[in-house]
Amino acid sequence: MEGTRARGLAVGRWLTERAGRCLAASVALYALTALVDPSQPLDLRVYRGGAPHLFSGGLYDFAVHTGPPIPVLPFTYPPFAALLFTPLAALPWDVALVLWRAVSVAALLVLTAGSLRLLTPPGGGRVRERALLWAAAGLWLEPVRHTLDQGQINLLLGGLVVGGLALCRTAAARGATVGLAASVKLTPAVGGLYLLATRQWRAALWATAAGAAATVLAWCVSPGQSWRYWTSLVTDTSRVGPVRTVRNQSLRGALTRLLGPDAGGTALWWTALALVTLAAAWALYAAARRKDRLGALVAVQLYGLLVCPISWSHHWIWCVPAMIWLAHGPGRRLPLRRVALALWALVTAGRLVPRLSRIEDATVHSGPYPALMAWLGTGFAVCAVLTFLVLATGGERRREHAAVPGGQRSGDRSDSSLLS
Repeated sequence: MEGTRARGLAVGRWLTERAGRCLAASVALYALTALVDPSQPLDLRVYRGGAPHLFSGGLYDFAVHTGPPIPVLPFTYPPFAALLFTPLAALPWDVALVLWRAVSVAALLVLTAGSLRLLTPPGGGRVRERALLWAAAGLWLEPVRHTLDQGQINLLLGGLVVGGLALCRTAAARGATVGLAASVKLTPAVGGLYLLATRQWRAALWATAAGAAATVLAWCVSPGQSWRYWTSLVTDTSRVGPVRTVRNQSLRGALTRLLGPDAGGTALWWTALALVTLAAAWALYAAARRKDRLGALVAVQLYGLLVCPISWSHHWIWCVPAMIWLAHGPGRRLPLRRVALALWALVTAGRLVPRLSRIEDATVHSGPYPALMAWLGTGFAVCAVLTFLVLATGGERRREHAAVPGGQRSGDRSDSSLLS
């Protein structure tokens, strides 16, 4: 056992010393696979093709027509997102695609570096090298790879939120990053719970102000489309896609596959939602109590993915901060933590959802969902709940207090109990 551990430490040191080359090799290999076996970045086509319709009044009538199981992909984001995507329409397609993927890879590095900065006090640990290694490995996790293949925006928003919270010195900047991310896509708004749980009151106010300002700006540019979205389309999940497909890894999707027709609103749904909420609240309370900034952020983001009606597997890029916390956080040698980390690796690196979705597309058309596939299809939900339990029970109270990266004025201390 000691020999195995020593060899593992030696391999870890060897990789750490070559972290930059590992990331370069990983990016080069990804670029090669993208050239040899190109994917269809359908989401980027929706962003690029739909954005100009914000000004003509047909934004939410625009759609990219594909094929089963989701034959029509409409524009489903708030109007502010279309405003930001507008410059993409002026670029040639190949330029827009390469630029989008390059920025997404850079955002992955921000995500890993920011997660480690939230976890590690300044000067503690080899943050830079670990960030490079996690980014190199993260490129091959299914949510990250699927985001890149589809031209999705998840990595950009994740990098914005984590980078802002970890690197910005002022409450205004930290709050603004959360508010702007939520203005582009609603799910990052759950980051506001992190600000409230960590008593960053001014940052929470800035997040609200930034989100409101972005929404008002889009309303001024296109009042008709804004009215249509915020009064009717914002709650219309049917435009996003079918709840039952295994690609939907939310709690509602998992229960629907297990129980039959859409489980949302049933007694079992409300019971499961209550239990998941209690587990997430317990995890968040425990993380905040021990001043565990990354643990608190992971708790709220995983909770948001679970309770959202539809959380495609590529939305789960928050598996990367979760795995970083499990690997490097307090109490990291506890058995339950290792089990959770191994399960995340199995589900994401093993590409569970794409494997199941291919079987689903070929065999599952109507009637009850196959029981074995339904249970296997709970992979992300099980990982999230297990992470809640580890966060709640498996951490050791940190003696040292984390500091705001780059320093913080004494007047900001009341805003951030986890950043003091």
